[in-house]
Amino acid sequence: MYTCTWAPSTFSGTQVVKSKQPVKEMPKGRQLRELVRQYVHRLEQLDLSHLLIAQRWWGNASDIEGSTLDCLAMTDYIAAHSNSIRLVTAIHPGFFHPAVIAKWASTLDNLSDGRWSINVTSGWNLEEFSKYGIDPLDHGGRYARSSEFIEVLRGAWDNELFNYQGSYYQVQDLVLEPRPTSPLEVFQGGQSDAAITMAVQQSDWMFLNGGSLEKIQGLIDKVRARAGTQAACPRFAVYGIPLCRATDAEAEQEISAMLNNIDPVVLAARKKRLIGAEGMWANADALSMLDTNEGYATGLIGSPETIIERLAALKSSGVDMIHLALGDPLFESEVLPVIQGL
Repeated sequence: MYTCTWAPSTFSGTQVVKSKQPVKEMPKGRQLRELVRQYVHRLEQLDLSHLLIAQRWWGNASDIEGSTLDCLAMTDYIAAHSNSIRLVTAIHPGFFHPAVIAKWASTLDNLSDGRWSINVTSGWNLEEFSKYGIDPLDHGGRYARSSEFIEVLRGAWDNELFNYQGSYYQVQDLVLEPRPTSPLEVFQGGQSDAAITMAVQQSDWMFLNGGSLEKIQGLIDKVRARAGTQAACPRFAVYGIPLCRATDAEAEQEISAMLNNIDPVVLAARKKRLIGAEGMWANADALSMLDTNEGYATGLIGSPETIIERLAALKSSGVDMIHLALGDPLFESEVLPVIQGL
């Protein structure tokens, strides 16, 4: 099973549990550079396969992240200070033109020995669009724009000379030089009907929010049914936040304390923010609301043995990558090496 985690590009504000801890200050200058270098070195020591660099350009550090660093600048810096981990940059179509990203990505591909992939995220934080003067479109329009974005990116990647005339993007005699050195790998977010349609037509991987085994299996079955025999089916990555303790009882006691300490004001603000999403948080229980990607709902909660069984069941259901929040020492020492061999 492949393993992925977040790049250190967002700071504070990811949980709705009341805390007396002060909001973390984002380091700057040499301190920030050293934090990123040490973090990436640790990930490569842990032998993680992928690193996701989010495009989160605005946050309030309350119901969503606070200070955030640009996805392109962070990818460039991490590429220069890593050797083996594969970099997956999240890109919101609408904020970028695909031909411009193709040029940037081809350069990065050459610099990083082909270690770059893209995560096309159509977007759900509607305030972020308006703050940067970007038309959010409606939900279906965002996925239509994303689909064209991928078509332009793949066309530029695969053809020495490329022309395209779409509703959202147009290019004439586009040439990428130097040429990319490796095949393009496309991830995407979302799990609505529009997201599933785009996935079976355009993408290699789907990043799924966390959820119960039954929910994840249902989504995978739905995508495979949509793909049928006419299209290649994408592979699946699922988000999970581990809470690993010596016994199941200890872990359950800790997660119960978190649930009992949810801040109702922050929770209400977060639910309001999620109106731009379809298919995600649709049946949100309390575990789903503890973080912005429903990571606790995946159920990586318990003893090492319990979590390994859970991950093996996810693998059997069709999950080929677990996207993790790291920082749990027992999980990293006892579980992570086992699941990397699944």
